[in-house]
Amino acid sequence: MKCLTATLCLTIAVLLGSIGMSWGADFQKGETSFQSGDYATALREWTPLAEQGDPIAQSLLGLIYKNGLGVPQNDKSAVKWYTLAAEQEYADAQYDLGKMYENGQGIPQDNKTAKKWYTLAAEQGHIGAQYMLGLMYGKGKGVPQNYKTAVKWYTLTAEQGLANAQYLLGGMHDNGQGVPEDNKTAVKWYTLAAKQGHASAQYLLGGMYDNGQGVSQNDKTAVKWYALAAEQGLANAQYLLGGMYESGAGVPQDNKTAVKWYTLAAKQGHASAQYNLGFIYDNGQGVPEDNKTAVKWYTLAAEQGHANAQYNLGWMYRKGKGVPQDYKTAVKWFRLAAEHGNAESQYNLGFMYYEGQGVIEDNVYAHMWWNIAASSGKNKSASKNRDIVAEIMTPAQIAEAQKLARECVRKKFKGC
Repeated sequence: MKCLTATLCLTIAVLLGSIGMSWGADFQKGETSFQSGDYATALREWTPLAEQGDPIAQSLLGLIYKNGLGVPQNDKSAVKWYTLAAEQEYADAQYDLGKMYENGQGIPQDNKTAKKWYTLAAEQGHIGAQYMLGLMYGKGKGVPQNYKTAVKWYTLTAEQGLANAQYLLGGMHDNGQGVPEDNKTAVKWYTLAAKQGHASAQYLLGGMYDNGQGVSQNDKTAVKWYALAAEQGLANAQYLLGGMYESGAGVPQDNKTAVKWYTLAAKQGHASAQYNLGFIYDNGQGVPEDNKTAVKWYTLAAEQGHANAQYNLGWMYRKGKGVPQDYKTAVKWFRLAAEHGNAESQYNLGFMYYEGQGVIEDNVYAHMWWNIAASSGKNKSASKNRDIVAEIMTPAQIAEAQKLARECVRKKFKGC
């Protein structure tokens, strides 16, 4: 039998595993036909049994219609057969019917009714239904959000080895949702899920070792888990693995390998990886210096709101590195970074106003931006430049600049 999806294969295996409790030769003939891909014969053999009230046959007919196996796909017919089996307390059908209600397939979408059927199946020990209930209580779908109840259902499924539940349960302990925060217990569940190949659990487990949370800090073990997640395409893991190679933490320092992982993450839209790549090309670390490529990556990160990328991009336009010199575009990016509180951009905006580069020369605004940059304590030159420009300003201009600075801070640097 060739299954359409892994989930469908599992569902079929569970249902067919129950056949021993059902009818005899007719059911077995249907099973043999189904296993060989002869769905029409399976349907012909199982339909009379389903019409006579056999819940397993009814559930299997629901499966056939839901997936269009040998018949036109028909969610309404699937709901009909799942309902008949579910009403006879057949747990697999109750679970499948819950899914139909949750997804609005063959029936109006209804989370409350989905929760009803999941609960009935879960109370019979159905692992899929228990997991779905955990999700519903965790997200507040069809029920008031309740982390404690989510933890209850996640725990039941996690203890049965379901990797997704182990991962989510680890997260609940990690973040103190529904249980007291407990990094050690989080590590336990992340590890169980990670060992089953769960990429997000591997990534988070790497973070626990990287930061020494719930375990002794261990860069090598962090690299191990980051690498496993990165190889599955998880962008956050690729980015952090790149960082480990760039800094030589847990592995020999290797800029080329860092570039490899940053690039994979950056191509998935990871802003920090894009920024790091821009910096690496800007400075020729592990790659030939290439200002154009640096601008490319800075731009992608800057457009996502990465403040350091916005500042560096502004600098590239101000100096004409990798792009034609363009003061107006430099001001644009400095201003966006300044709105994030980037002190270097605020400092550079002071220069742009002082020199009249990309903006009309204005000592009041030069004073304002240098004053703001100086107040952060991150740029020692800002206060010096502010005091220099103040020497050629009138008391009224200084008062105006100070007023504008206060207003700008109050507005969190927006629209200054």
